[in-house]
Amino acid sequence: MFGSGDMNDLRVPIGGFFTLVGAILAVTGVAAGYRAPLESANVDLYCGAALLAFGGLMLWLARRSA
Repeated sequence: MFGSGDMNDLRVPIGGFFTLVGAILAVTGVAAGYRAPLESANVDLYCGAALLAFGGLMLWLARRSA
């Protein structure tokens, strides 16, 4: 049914998921500008950037090994 190498690497769906969630959080952080009551930093933006970086790393590792 699947060719060799298809769906064997979990880094692709993991990377895609984290990239999507990170992009949503980063856009929310930029657009809303909401800050946590006890924190001066924009937590959504920083967490979104971290998730985007992790998702990009997973996608890059999956592409590099293919």
